[in-house]
Amino acid sequence: MALWSKRMGTPPAKAMLEFTESLSFDRLLWRDDLDGSIAHVRGLEHTGVLDEADAAKLIAALGQVGEEFSSGRFEFAAGDEDIHTAIERRVTEIAGDAGAKLHTARSRNDQVATALRLYVRRRIGEVAGLVLDLGETLRDRAARAEGITLPGYTHLQRAQPVALSNQLLAHGWALARDVDRLFDTRRRADVSPLGAGALTGSSLLLDPGWVAGELGFAGRFENSLDAVADRDFVAETLFDLALVGVHLSRLGEEVVVFSTAEFGFYRLDDAWSTGSSMLPQKKNPDIAELARGKAGRLIGHLTGFLATLKGLPFAYNRDLQEDKEPLFDAFDQVSKALVAMRGLVETIRFDEEAMKKAAADPALYAVDLAEWLVERGMPFRRAHGLVGDLVRRSVEESKPLAELVVAEPALGRNAVPVVQPDLGATTKPKSGPAGRGDVAGQLERFAERLRADRARLEEIGWPAR
Repeated sequence: MALWSKRMGTPPAKAMLEFTESLSFDRLLWRDDLDGSIAHVRGLEHTGVLDEADAAKLIAALGQVGEEFSSGRFEFAAGDEDIHTAIERRVTEIAGDAGAKLHTARSRNDQVATALRLYVRRRIGEVAGLVLDLGETLRDRAARAEGITLPGYTHLQRAQPVALSNQLLAHGWALARDVDRLFDTRRRADVSPLGAGALTGSSLLLDPGWVAGELGFAGRFENSLDAVADRDFVAETLFDLALVGVHLSRLGEEVVVFSTAEFGFYRLDDAWSTGSSMLPQKKNPDIAELARGKAGRLIGHLTGFLATLKGLPFAYNRDLQEDKEPLFDAFDQVSKALVAMRGLVETIRFDEEAMKKAAADPALYAVDLAEWLVERGMPFRRAHGLVGDLVRRSVEESKPLAELVVAEPALGRNAVPVVQPDLGATTKPKSGPAGRGDVAGQLERFAERLRADRARLEEIGWPAR
């Protein structure tokens, strides 16, 4: 029976219930609803709305329900609208008349908002930990890739040689920003809406600040209408997860391209790739491809939910039920993708010879040649034009670039070492940590960033103890 059934003269239509139900997905909130309910009961006891005996019965019943969920023994009933009414129904079965007092001074509006904030706060810690796991894997692979050089690309055209360590750490720094955003979103989500009621609180004595402390929130709501209507934290979380997905997609794209026979830089481990149902020779980078594909799904969750929010009046509207399915799916998909991508990156074999051969093209050192001229007083734009002309002639006349460098009066034999790959890739101290120079320093700075973020996770109690 619905909580509001006494208001209606006739039973709800079956099609209406099928369309409005949320139990099929919001059951994921069971532990968060239980935490919120226990804090609510303690808050009512704290202010004297509930006596000690009833509060004890309710807390014991809520504890039993938690055990039933944990062990898989909880049984849903046909009349359960959502996880919140299912829990209240079971508590009433266990605690009797005291169970009917569980919803005192509380609306499903502030109840749901509280459970959802608890869920987001909890799962953000989980995802941040998985992002750091992948970051640490990238750091470890970068540390073991010392001395390996491959072409760097702009417009997917060979541009300059780059240390493989630098290439891998580029993805690591993007993920580090993701962690920072997740922490920032968690901070804004760390506000308790419990006590806001349906939209203007309750005439009974409540202490929302005390209850917020019980739940470990950093603070309580300031405006009751905003408290039940606010889903900014959901939108922000969806954005953060979508951007994690985009960064995984870019890493996946790199794996897809570099593992082709045309590039041949990466060799995929059998356990982290798939075969073809028809073509016996194939080894496919399905994890990397799905990372690309799921990014579109995550972006869709964000844009769809923003469209849901844009026209809603204050305070609560049932449209807000649409916050959960995209949020739950985004957390699940990103979590799975992070674990899979970590395994993929951890087991890739780098083909050093293929990278070295590709990076041996003297044209990749053209800008170094121009800068060699700049160091000797030539304006950069003039040096750029001179070297560009030499590269064009090398291609059109099928002549080695070094031969043309020797014949060019402004360059000569002294400039030839600049376009010799072994030297060009290792003698660039002025390029600094952002280029082909101080990779060791960058590795240490990235490792320190990872350590600092691990400490931040521990401060918020993750992993859960």
